[in-house]
Amino acid sequence: MEVVDIADMVVSGNPQDVLVTHSLGSCIGVTIWDPEVHVGGMIHYMLPSSTIAPEKARTNPAMFADTGIPAMFRAAYELGAAKKRIIAKVAGGSSLLDDKGMFNIGKRNYIALRKIFWKNGILIEAEDVGGDHSRTLRLSVADGRVTVKKRDGEVEL
Repeated sequence: MEVVDIADMVVSGNPQDVLVTHSLGSCIGVTIWDPEVHVGGMIHYMLPSSTIAPEKARTNPAMFADTGIPAMFRAAYELGAAKKRIIAKVAGGSSLLDDKGMFNIGKRNYIALRKIFWKNGILIEAEDVGGDHSRTLRLSVADGRVTVKKRDGEVEL
């Protein structure tokens, strides 16, 4: 089990790896997997845009959607993944501590992801986003199986 922390990303070509990230609240977790070469990746990003902290983005691109998502795809390509084969799944984007919707960080994080994917011709195969609860996201690099665990149980995406 390889843990992907908050503002972190892991890409692996090892079929024995299972990537997991916990405490997805307003943050977004994205998994990618190439079924031909069995390369998988996961990012747990916190914020939509690096423009608020360019220096932080340089030292930790996984903190932001606009720097972390492209970095994850590049790392997967270096391990032999191909854009046309990638299966992407998404979880998170809750409004845990923002019940009045003042900041909408979860929603803004999700919109940033959708824009990046749309501009790059990437489709999301499955997702579990929104709501007011946290999630745990898991990816098996061997078979691409993605599960989301919430307070009411675990589902496969």
